[in-house]
Amino acid sequence: MKSLAKRVIRGLGYDLRRYTYTTSPSGQRIAILKHHGVNLVLDIGANTGGFGRSLREDGYTGAIVSFEPMKAAHDVLVAAASKDSLWRAAPRAAIGAEDGEIEMHVAANSESSSILDMLEAHSAAAPQSSYIGTEKVPLRRLDSIAAEYVNERSTLFVKIDTQGYEEQVLRGCVNIIGRATVLQLELTLLPLYAGQKLMQEMLCIVGEMGFELWGVEPVFADRRNGRMLQMDGIFCRCL
Repeated sequence: MKSLAKRVIRGLGYDLRRYTYTTSPSGQRIAILKHHGVNLVLDIGANTGGFGRSLREDGYTGAIVSFEPMKAAHDVLVAAASKDSLWRAAPRAAIGAEDGEIEMHVAANSESSSILDMLEAHSAAAPQSSYIGTEKVPLRRLDSIAAEYVNERSTLFVKIDTQGYEEQVLRGCVNIIGRATVLQLELTLLPLYAGQKLMQEMLCIVGEMGFELWGVEPVFADRRNGRMLQMDGIFCRCL
């Protein structure tokens, strides 16, 4: 009976698992945040606010500041954050290595939008992610704007999900990353965007910044063959 129920549920596109810190990536993340006493999350590449909502659903009660450059997604993000007194949507901007303005590619599925050109490996694995237009957006270094959100009492968790642009984000927030206790970073196993750094390179960069890998979470796999293409890595400050 249990096996039949599993097949029926999975046939509907769902899965049921016992929620524990050892079997659930979100449970592990919350355990890490509690262990380190995190009270401020900087959510870079927030899209419409899904990460912030998931943190709340998992039990995180501290402050969240979300950053999103695309206008349509930012409008939805602002509406979501307005219902939560400890959640702020920062002014619309991409986060990168310099201050100015830049053109972004708009993806049909929104969350795959990127400053970088998308490669065939990505669009072939997820046709709904193909680009449908461009949009000029403000570009800011996190170090330039973080003083508005971070103070001496902040214990920081920085999450970066910027579709191949993670290295540039890190180069623009050296001071903030130096203060962060926990870091979540999208790691790519196969080139999906032109010029992006792959997982091994990013592990070296983050390691040199003083972090060690504590956990991973699958993000994006090729449905045609099951090959994992992207995952999130959770890093903690080396003691």
